[in-house]
Amino acid sequence: MKTINSTTLSHFFAVLRARWYFRNASYVGSRVRLWGRAFIQNEGELIIGERVRVQSSPVPVEMVIEPGGQLEIGASTFINYGCSIGVTCAIQIGPNCNIGNYTILMDNNFHRLEPDRRHERPESAPVVLEENVWLGARVIVLPGVTIGAGSVVGAGSVVTKNIPPMTLAAGVPARVIRSL
Repeated sequence: MKTINSTTLSHFFAVLRARWYFRNASYVGSRVRLWGRAFIQNEGELIIGERVRVQSSPVPVEMVIEPGGQLEIGASTFINYGCSIGVTCAIQIGPNCNIGNYTILMDNNFHRLEPDRRHERPESAPVVLEENVWLGARVIVLPGVTIGAGSVVGAGSVVTKNIPPMTLAAGVPARVIRSL
């Protein structure tokens, strides 16, 4: 008789939990796993690739997709706890990405800078993380940014402009430090 160890049981329940929390998604690939409790508000389109892992414990991951918005998460991507993803237009996370804890991805600033227009929402701009991007802890990615394939963004950085492929970027605002 085959015995079931605690790791196998944990992965089994993580797969079930993912199916429950992502039940309103447009597509959920096989072997998607979620540990902990997540806050998912999907009023747009949510596409989750194969073997995506979401660690939502001890702090929940938040994903809010507004009507007309699209969030696409590529295969084998890992999203760590405390991340917030806000989509009004489009956010695309490529395959094999690693998203550090407390990272914020948003495609809209949700208010204008001018004091007399702060109640107005500005235009959205898509955010793209290409294949194999690694975002360190507490990285903030602002609207209209593309981070190139194979790039790494250091912890605590604020990404305001595009990052080329195969580079290390860090700082506030994030600047390219060197090629990888």
